[in-house]
Amino acid sequence: MIEWEAEIVVVGMPFSLDGSIGPAAKGVLKEIDELGAALEVPIATYDERLTTVTANRSLMEQNLGAAERRKVVDRVAASILLQGWLDKQLAEDQPR
Repeated sequence: MIEWEAEIVVVGMPFSLDGSIGPAAKGVLKEIDELGAALEVPIATYDERLTTVTANRSLMEQNLGAAERRKVVDRVAASILLQGWLDKQLAEDQPR
């Protein structure tokens, strides 16, 4: 079995479209508190608004039918979220 040592956990934050913290985001914040008590690594949040829309559009461009899209859309959305977080970290590390 291969083990990986995580240095950070990135959690999608479901902000409302206007950027406010609605019921879904409040629920995630509660889960983050519980997760933080169980983990020894930091937890970062990243705005997940529109990641599912972006994932669906990308899958539609690949001519995947609705049934096929439903099977993978959450995984694609998660990869979009993580790539966005990584890109932000890289941009913040660049000298201006």
